[in-house]
Amino acid sequence: MPHAHQPRRGTRALDAMNFFLADVRDGLGPYLAIYLVSVRGPTHGWNEASAGLVMTIAGIAGLIANAPAGALVDRSKAKRAILVAAALAVTLASLALPLSHGFLAVTAGQSLAAMAAAAFAPGIAAISLGIVGPKAFTARVGRNEAFNHAGNAVAAALAGVLAWRFGPVVVFWLMAGLAALSIVAILSVDGSAIDHAVARGCADDEEAQERDGPPQSLRQVLMGTPALGIFALACFLFHLANAAMLPTVGQLLGREVGSSQATSLTAACIVGAQLVMVPVAVLVGRYADRWGHRPILLAGLAVLALRGLLYPLSNAPAWLLFVQLLDGIGAGIFGALLPVVVAAIMRGTGRFNVAQGAVATVQGLGGALSTTLAGAVIVGLGYTAAFLTLAVVAVVGLVLVAWKMPETAEKADAESNRRQRFEQR
Repeated sequence: MPHAHQPRRGTRALDAMNFFLADVRDGLGPYLAIYLVSVRGPTHGWNEASAGLVMTIAGIAGLIANAPAGALVDRSKAKRAILVAAALAVTLASLALPLSHGFLAVTAGQSLAAMAAAAFAPGIAAISLGIVGPKAFTARVGRNEAFNHAGNAVAAALAGVLAWRFGPVVVFWLMAGLAALSIVAILSVDGSAIDHAVARGCADDEEAQERDGPPQSLRQVLMGTPALGIFALACFLFHLANAAMLPTVGQLLGREVGSSQATSLTAACIVGAQLVMVPVAVLVGRYADRWGHRPILLAGLAVLALRGLLYPLSNAPAWLLFVQLLDGIGAGIFGALLPVVVAAIMRGTGRFNVAQGAVATVQGLGGALSTTLAGAVIVGLGYTAAFLTLAVVAVVGLVLVAWKMPETAEKADAESNRRQRFEQR
């Protein structure tokens, strides 16, 4: 019978899994825009709008896969195998990019990568919850995010140094090496330590069986739980404002300093932000239930809006790097809180990962539309207008959370107290 408290080895295995999957789970990320706009590979004529369209289509493909991926993780006991398959698919699709010719081939490959990547978030969260249990989950999520950001920082630093010497194509080979290490890390997690009923938000196997039924639609999951719907909309607005900011900075640098330097400078931006995210994730994991989820979400949106206002003040690489450090606060907060808030809202329903998939679908739509929105504004009005537009979207999200979002930390505390009272009887 799997246990709810992981040994030291289990903790280290989860740490390694999050560290090495960090670069793999996001695919090419902002490097895709630089590759298409500046390097162009085998195709020619890419601009910010067409590159943004590729990223939008791939993002839509990924978000369509989010809810089914969450349902698959909820029902399957082969959670580690799902993550291994996803890592292989994302890596192979990304490695095929230099060999792809034309818009359709590039879009198809990146869409496949995005669909496979949909399994990472629910898979990692489910394995973590199934090993540590609900009481330690918030702290475990913070630790997961800290190792995820540390892994991103190391990978981005390596990409920056190697791209300076060998060019942007080195990103593909770095990703392949990290994918191999991530598979080793996934398989090092003890599958027998995962309580699969707890991993889906149930108290035990009997409750899990009672909750089984036909998969719920996206509308049923979100509309059936108003707090989840509001949180999903807040995540949509955050990613609509945030997702395009770093790719836009990368495109701007590509026009200003050239592709090789742009890749290295973008890597520096990622490293800086990821290093900030590490302590942010640890703090959120340690104090979120004490401070409250809602005020922390408000802080993340406020910092995002500030970034959009600061970027247009200068095109100097040093300034852009400094402003990008603020991404470590906003993205660090939302990354660490998403599974925590969803777990608090959905506790006892047995549909934790389905709900995660639903929220990921909505926020993924925001991320997918973000690059197209920014690309269209850049082509029509320029980079300054694009950054200001993204800042306005962040302010709308700030107003929504302040006005409508309930305090989910109270629900988490109440459930914890209820369980403690039950166990004492």
